[in-house]
Amino acid sequence: MLTVPNLLTLSRIFAVPLLVLLLWPQPGWFDFALAFGLYCLMGITDYFDGYLARANGAVSKLGVFLDPIADKIMVAAVILMLIFIDRIEGVHVVAAIVILLREITVSGLREFLAGLQVSVPVTRLAKWKTTFQLVALGGLILAGAVPQWPWVQDVGLASLWAAALLTLITGWDYLRVGIKHMD
Repeated sequence: MLTVPNLLTLSRIFAVPLLVLLLWPQPGWFDFALAFGLYCLMGITDYFDGYLARANGAVSKLGVFLDPIADKIMVAAVILMLIFIDRIEGVHVVAAIVILLREITVSGLREFLAGLQVSVPVTRLAKWKTTFQLVALGGLILAGAVPQWPWVQDVGLASLWAAALLTLITGWDYLRVGIKHMD
């Protein structure tokens, strides 16, 4: 149970409160820089927990359960904090809400389908969605550390909208599969 991949996944979950604390209201550029470093470290552990589990034949039920939860907790916490501290504001909140709603809906749908023993594989488009989402959130955190480069915020917001668009497309794909099994 306490394999290296599972410990990496757990470390991401336990790092979320620290990330939230670093982004707490009125963070300075140094807080944003530390938050960005922690966010990147969390992303790296997300890659390596899965890689090590597969490479070492150490895929566990606990890891399969915790990994997507760790991902969703991290994404939701960062989105909520970025909205709270006005790094995501105005119409851009719509893109963030679309991402949050899709994450919740797809999680519930996967749980429902798992009960029916229906597997929904992750598509290439869903991987692109995740990439844009991680780049967007990382860019929006980094923008607070480098306010002299306003283009970083612009890239973060553009990536957020790209992630939201891909979120709608991939969410619809998952929903279509799920609806077929809801008779």
